[in-house]
Amino acid sequence: MKATPHVYVSERVSRRDFLKLSSLVAGMGGVMVLSGCGPAAQEPTGTTDDTTDETDADTAATTLGDGKTLRIGMEAAYAPYNWQATEASDTTIPIENVEGAYADGYDVQVAKRIAEELGMEPVAVKMEFGALVDNLSNGTIDIICAGMSVTPERAESADFTDSYIDDEVIIVVKKDGPYADATKLSDFTGASVLGQKDTFYDDLIDEIPEVNHLTPVATVPLVVDGIENGTCDAITFSSMSLPNLLENYPDLMKVELEEGEGFSDPSNPDNAAIAKGQDEMLARLNEIIAGITEEERLEMWQDCMDRQPA
Repeated sequence: MKATPHVYVSERVSRRDFLKLSSLVAGMGGVMVLSGCGPAAQEPTGTTDDTTDETDADTAATTLGDGKTLRIGMEAAYAPYNWQATEASDTTIPIENVEGAYADGYDVQVAKRIAEELGMEPVAVKMEFGALVDNLSNGTIDIICAGMSVTPERAESADFTDSYIDDEVIIVVKKDGPYADATKLSDFTGASVLGQKDTFYDDLIDEIPEVNHLTPVATVPLVVDGIENGTCDAITFSSMSLPNLLENYPDLMKVELEEGEGFSDPSNPDNAAIAKGQDEMLARLNEIIAGITEEERLEMWQDCMDRQPA
């Protein structure tokens, strides 16, 4: 197998811009031709083996999985991006590995659009967030739609689409807590801060000077439990999910950080991912995503915000 060219990304490049720089060129495998003794066999009239091989290759390049069922990896525990439901509806898809369960959420609506455009039936495959990329690489799932953002590390193992919504990481504290008046990251020096495992929400905590970076937890509900139960002073959270959080937890508030005093790059785009080496499919997915207007995205997001579980 030929080596794949690498794209080196400066640490100064923002995650939002990284996707534009991280297109990797798939290596082309060589073809070995074996020749036997004696006269060459006459090629039959009609489709040749070469043509069949080319057709199969073209089909593989423009399909995902078996071309019939689109297996979508997600944790189904990250509302409003994705969550588990007990009843089927117009907005849900079945969860393949959880009997009688369904997935809903913003990621699900985008995945349904992708499946429809590809002529496939969508099913969710529920798993831990940190296991998604590995399961994509080994073929357990066909695509990730799970509130995941492209990073240089993840791009080494998967190819990411353009974003289908752009979020931002914020800090949330108790209204009556000692950090309610904070205006810069340095105000959280010595504070105990909690984020979700294997996400930007956890990664960015280390930008706080001398922070007490707590061991991350697996799901967003557990992050919220941390601030509510007093096991941490602050949490990192989704800006777009904030309205629903404050509606359900009026004792919490967003920290308003002064310009230039916040995270170096709080942008948190939502990108789909597929296994590497499917350039034509990646281009097709980007066409589908581009076809979802900004108005549609915001409408889908608000609908998910309105019906997500408390």
